[in-house]
Amino acid sequence: MIRYRALLIAAGYPDGNDCDALKSDPAFKMAVGRLPESGADLCSQPTISRLENLPGPVALKRMMAAMVELFCDSFVQVPRRIVLDIDDTEDRVHGGQQLALFNAYYDSRCFQPIHIYEATTGKPVAIILRPGKTPDGAEVTLVLRHVIGHIRARWPAVDIVVRGDSHYARPEAMAWCERQRIGYIFGLAGNPVLLRWVSDLAEDAALGRVGGEGDKVRRYGEFHYAAKSWKVERRVIARVEAGPQGADSRFIVTNLPGLPKSLYEKVYCARGQAENLIKAHKLHLASDRTSCTKATANQFRLLIHTAAYWLLLSLRGLVPRTSFWRDAQFDTIRLCLIKVAGRVTEMVTRIKIALPTAYPYQIGFAMLAGRIAKLPP
Repeated sequence: MIRYRALLIAAGYPDGNDCDALKSDPAFKMAVGRLPESGADLCSQPTISRLENLPGPVALKRMMAAMVELFCDSFVQVPRRIVLDIDDTEDRVHGGQQLALFNAYYDSRCFQPIHIYEATTGKPVAIILRPGKTPDGAEVTLVLRHVIGHIRARWPAVDIVVRGDSHYARPEAMAWCERQRIGYIFGLAGNPVLLRWVSDLAEDAALGRVGGEGDKVRRYGEFHYAAKSWKVERRVIARVEAGPQGADSRFIVTNLPGLPKSLYEKVYCARGQAENLIKAHKLHLASDRTSCTKATANQFRLLIHTAAYWLLLSLRGLVPRTSFWRDAQFDTIRLCLIKVAGRVTEMVTRIKIALPTAYPYQIGFAMLAGRIAKLPP
């Protein structure tokens, strides 16, 4: 049943009611190991609803631990370094779901689930349902401790860097990373003290723009700073830009070595890719359909949607690196390679599948089918 639900989501049918319309579909029946015509029908929407409400907190914790294990198992060799992007996203609700809160920033009642991805590969590490509010330091530390603890249990010597925006720059989280020898680079919200530190940089950037260096002129600097809630000083990097709209100052806090410009532009700014990964999970796979009343049921839904994410990510990973499909979005892969019309005929000794001759992506489809056939069972 879980496989059927994940396949439906990957194919663009995220609603539980779709189970009723597609329970006799020959392609889905074959995908779960049943004969396309004579095989028994798949489960209906009420059965799926009972399944989603079945797991309790203990079972879900085990599933989430298994998700981290799946992430580790997906690597052929132990990587030397991994970069974990952590972020949250609005998941708007329209009922009386558990954990739903009003969020003034989004002006809505919502969840705010945390997404963690490995930046280099785009592989999901953890998706955690949580209330619609900004996580505090204790919560961020708890999430990092559990996720990184499972990874370190498998890979004791791997170099780990955590990357996030300013509301993950909690003193408790940074202190824990420092104790565990975890690298971090977080955004840091500006304040009058930080702006006074970079006043000279701002003036120099403005003079450079007036002197004709360019339409936008940037300056970088670094200093050690401790907010009132911090017990120690930490390295802060400032990026000051003078442009047509005036001066703009951004700050990051990190324990990584390197030049300020390189850390900001090449390491921290690459965090924007996490937004695309969350979009693929939330928009292309409709993981914001968390309409169950129970929080445990909605967490289980997020895990099934993550399974669908793995399916499409693995499918895209089978194509050659130079292929157009390697950079295609999940909705493009679904539209061009999954939602293909065909005729399925069940015979005594074999099953015949006829595909349309006018199908424009025959070469890519045949190439992927051949590579999938060579995979181990």
